[in-house]
Amino acid sequence: MIGNDIVDLALAKKESNWKRKGFLDKIFTPQEQLLIYNAINPEVMVWNLWSRKEAAYKIYNRETQIRAFIPLKLICYFENETLGTVICNEILYYTQTKISEQYIHSIAVIKKEYFNEIKTLDSNAKIIKKNGIPFIIDEQTKIEKPVSISHHGRFWKGVMLPIK
Repeated sequence: MIGNDIVDLALAKKESNWKRKGFLDKIFTPQEQLLIYNAINPEVMVWNLWSRKEAAYKIYNRETQIRAFIPLKLICYFENETLGTVICNEILYYTQTKISEQYIHSIAVIKKEYFNEIKTLDSNAKIIKKNGIPFIIDEQTKIEKPVSISHHGRFWKGVMLPIK
């Protein structure tokens, strides 16, 4: 399984006041808040952690069929600005994050070795949703292949893993 999330930093800065009272408490654990407060760039850390949680949640949602706002149940363990893990209800997800000046993009997988197999989708890919969960149909085999899509502001990312 795979999940991904992208944050347009310019749009996030314009639309989200992460410094407002109570915002961090609703989204981040005390340990995650320490990472934010101690970061060289706290705003980038907010969206880094947020995108990791969202990417992991997309796998969790696909596997459990549970749709809920549960950011405090998605706990980030931060190795560095590009690698870490997220745990949700005792399920471990591995995350990889790319930070640019314009966006933050995180991918979550259930096995570390899947990072070597990720395929990027073209924005023109024919994506179908069942119960809000995206997939594509392989033209030759007609097999449904799970995908993860994310869009925010100026950016769109679609990723998938080959089915074995």
